[in-house]
Amino acid sequence: MADLLARSILPGIASGPIIAAGEALSFWGGVDPATGKVIDVHHPLHGVSITGSILMMPSSRGSCTGSGVLLDLALTGRAPAALVFSEAEDVLTLGSLIAGEMFGKALPVLRVSRDAFAALCREKSARISETAIETDGFTMPVTPPAIAALDLTDEDRAMLDGSDGIAVQLAMRITVAMAAQQGAEKLIDVVQGHIDGCIYASPANLTFAEKMAEMGAKVRIPTTMNAISVDHANWQAQGVPADFGDPAARLADAYVRMGCRATFTCSPYLLDSAPKTGEAIAWAESNAVIFANTVLGARTAKHPDFLDLCIALTGRAPLSGVYLDEHRKAARIIDVDLPENIDDAFWPLVGYLAGRAAPDRIPLLRGLAAAEPTQDDLKALCAAFGTTSAAPMLHIEGVTPEAEGGACADADRATITRADMIDVWRMFNDGPAEIELVAIGSPHASLSECRALADAMGDRKRHENVTVIVTAGRDIMAEAGDVLTRLRASGVQVIPDLCWCSISEPVFPTKTRTLITNSGKYAHYGPGLSGRTVRFGNLADCIEAALTGQVPPRLPAWLA
Repeated sequence: MADLLARSILPGIASGPIIAAGEALSFWGGVDPATGKVIDVHHPLHGVSITGSILMMPSSRGSCTGSGVLLDLALTGRAPAALVFSEAEDVLTLGSLIAGEMFGKALPVLRVSRDAFAALCREKSARISETAIETDGFTMPVTPPAIAALDLTDEDRAMLDGSDGIAVQLAMRITVAMAAQQGAEKLIDVVQGHIDGCIYASPANLTFAEKMAEMGAKVRIPTTMNAISVDHANWQAQGVPADFGDPAARLADAYVRMGCRATFTCSPYLLDSAPKTGEAIAWAESNAVIFANTVLGARTAKHPDFLDLCIALTGRAPLSGVYLDEHRKAARIIDVDLPENIDDAFWPLVGYLAGRAAPDRIPLLRGLAAAEPTQDDLKALCAAFGTTSAAPMLHIEGVTPEAEGGACADADRATITRADMIDVWRMFNDGPAEIELVAIGSPHASLSECRALADAMGDRKRHENVTVIVTAGRDIMAEAGDVLTRLRASGVQVIPDLCWCSISEPVFPTKTRTLITNSGKYAHYGPGLSGRTVRFGNLADCIEAALTGQVPPRLPAWLA
């Protein structure tokens, strides 16, 4: 039993049936907060209720908003009884920490060795105390939470003592607690933040934000905001029910009251405030974090919802993870089979497969430099990578700034073959030829993506039975000018503020049965979020669907 090791991350008492998965899960887009059931159709636990269970996974993955979903589950009594991980995990841990710290809803979190994880997976139920995990087959001791000897500055200690008010004091307590569980030795200054918790994923997000705003919270670093859940100025005219639209707008307003910039975009790297190489920032939103680290060479952990605000209020983040040089190295080298004459769909497909091939570590992709990816290509790749991997970045040999010398000496090897691409393409296209909706802009579309769509549509109009929607940030729409005019003349709707991963009916057309998207991210999350069949294609497929109302499931020419 010597290898059965367990450490308490957040202590507590719990018991329940063991529900175990060998694959990480994003709670946002993967778990329905209204039922506690897994809705990610690509996950092995799809359809399973996790309420009251001892939920075991290697880690979490995907969206930073998972912390808000877990908090809502805790506040409504639908949460797991405890969380057990075999690897480092921040997103759900932070949601558990907030549940206990602010709302008195303790939810134990433990980290166990791989042998212990395997042994627990063979058991039917478990009882967890602050000192042990008991099953019918064995008892395993639990070591207490690590207490990091943080080297805090005088200003850090003053914030902890309440010198800057109770909101900052709470924010610093939460930041220090997360630093301790991450094993950080000190905190680091960051120059900007990006808030992900402004998406109305659940009422818990609003409860947290309004409570902080009422306590007088004000950000002390420039802080942008992610896409929200409604078109802020137009949701009432769009017919969004008040019981959803009002709290979603209130959530955005709470963050604006706290001093955040009302950018409302999931692509903050497209803004004029995008960080420079080497800058330490504090971003949430998984695709933005991966793009910032990978393409821009900035430095940010994948901060969970709620911690993003805490860091913005204090200007300080735990010095751990990819803020440190040694943790930015690739632990897996992936050789990619590059087909000839690829198109835009190649990049999200490869990003998705790279995440599958490196679900728990930073990879270095080789074999792609000859294709000369654009920023839009890399944007699509990073977003898809974040749906299948928990890693906050990747490297692409000959393309991204830290790729040269970016692999560990003992990095292992993997490959992505043309057969792998065909398998995922077919998985994403298990649906009918008839299309009622074309979804562009996940993450938010860039100006060049909007222009490419306008050029491809030309002076043609969409089919009468097809809705075409592009989601884009306010700043991009302000720059678009005649591009927006041309798109609207073709019957294309361009909607600000919300994005495909936060869109809901009736803005999402209620009569849709099948949609097509060129986003690997939305191809993954869309079925669970929308309840519809989602197909994936290149921009040309999306145009064909917009003009004719159908696209037969088929391989692209570069895979056929």
